[in-house]
Amino acid sequence: MNQKLDLIYNCAMRTYRTVNLNVLWFLIALNVVIFVITLFRPEIIYYLGLTPVLLSQQPWTIISSIFTHASVWHILFNMIGLYFLGSFFIRAAGDKSFLAVFFLGGLAGNALYVLFGHLVLHNLLPPSFGNPFTIGVGASGAIFALGGALAVMVPRVPVFIFFIPVPIPLWVAIIIFFLLSFLPRIAWQAHLGGLLLGLVAGLIFRKRRRVYYF
Repeated sequence: MNQKLDLIYNCAMRTYRTVNLNVLWFLIALNVVIFVITLFRPEIIYYLGLTPVLLSQQPWTIISSIFTHASVWHILFNMIGLYFLGSFFIRAAGDKSFLAVFFLGGLAGNALYVLFGHLVLHNLLPPSFGNPFTIGVGASGAIFALGGALAVMVPRVPVFIFFIPVPIPLWVAIIIFFLLSFLPRIAWQAHLGGLLLGLVAGLIFRKRRRVYYF
């Protein structure tokens, strides 16, 4: 079959099949439950969030921070992104691959956040690259990993984003959201780490030349 994967999606993958999204719903529920807990006990964020200079003392935060969010808007936008990209990815590559990309993307994003923080701490990078004393929380790195992988696997799939009234290719949407990462108080380092992991994962899936069913 010589067709490219994104062309296959547009031509041959309009046949829908039942897909089990239980693992996706579990992750969303876990994020929501932890967020509700932090509403009543906001000090818990200090124990779940990732602070680069405290990682050796709080090693669990490299994972727990992925499921912790700072505000209603933060978790709302992240969970919407997780649902749409996650359900898309599960249909494309299965729930095991989804979990692998999600967690590895989250870890890669957090690792880059910590790395840049320590490089800034030791004056090896300018302060614009991060603050080693700032708590980082959110699933954005993991979500960008899913988006990056899909942008490689099926780059021309049309998608809608809320502030653009016409469909745009998936790869363009991912670039737009990544550029928004440089707005104030957003950990662009985590987004970059997750995105890079996702791009590599997408290349691996694409080389398998699988037929993806949606």
